[in-house]
Amino acid sequence: MNIGLILLGTVGVPENPIEALEQAGALLPGSDGSLGSTVNILLMFTVLALVPSILVLCTCFTRFIVVLALLRQALGSPIIPPTQILVGLSLLLSVVVMAPTIEQMYENGIKPMIDGDITSSEVAWEKTRAPLRSFMFSQIESADNWSTVYMMLNYRGVDTSKPSELTRLDVDTLSLLPAYVLSELKIAFIIGFRVYLPFLVIDLLVSGLLVSMGMLMLPPVLISLPLKILMFVLVDGWSLVAGNLLQSVAVSNQVVWIYNCSVGGLV
Repeated sequence: MNIGLILLGTVGVPENPIEALEQAGALLPGSDGSLGSTVNILLMFTVLALVPSILVLCTCFTRFIVVLALLRQALGSPIIPPTQILVGLSLLLSVVVMAPTIEQMYENGIKPMIDGDITSSEVAWEKTRAPLRSFMFSQIESADNWSTVYMMLNYRGVDTSKPSELTRLDVDTLSLLPAYVLSELKIAFIIGFRVYLPFLVIDLLVSGLLVSMGMLMLPPVLISLPLKILMFVLVDGWSLVAGNLLQSVAVSNQVVWIYNCSVGGLV
């Protein structure tokens, strides 16, 4: 409250909001007080606030967190494991999967920019995003989800009547990002269905058994939950789920590499 009063007393309360921005910018260190510098600072903070969300959407985090959330629901325990654990595990798995791509992005664009080998920020940006775009394209190809890419391109006014004539360069990043997220959701729900199915069978068996015994007042979850946990532990479920999630990305990259070398397509 005191800080706010000090700022109000220093800057004043101008009626013009543009003048208020200029006066506020004059208080910032290293600022010349102009409207342009103030807007640039506001844009910088806005971009920095959005970067984590954008980076998360560009990785396999969406796939991992959806599958783990479906696994928790299939177990019948809404709070175990806690959400923080699922998010942390998804982030760690995403780092493991994305490590080669991130390293390639650093070597191609960021490191040359720091060393002074690349002076143009546009060139550095193009070289930095190229490995990430290639990764996203490979995952879309593995899910056979080009329809979402064409949908985004159509909305942006690109002619997709002849898909064979399109190249990856024709797909801008703004169209690629939502198409990639939709592809990840599709893969996540397919994997989640396979994970959910064994637990559904246990629920059906327990419910049928209780009905046949006339124990209608006993909630089936009291019997099925311990059985699910026992089965999950006996088959080493966490290792199976995490391994299959990692393998789904590795297999996708391998399949796309073979496809691009033998058949062609959007390369």
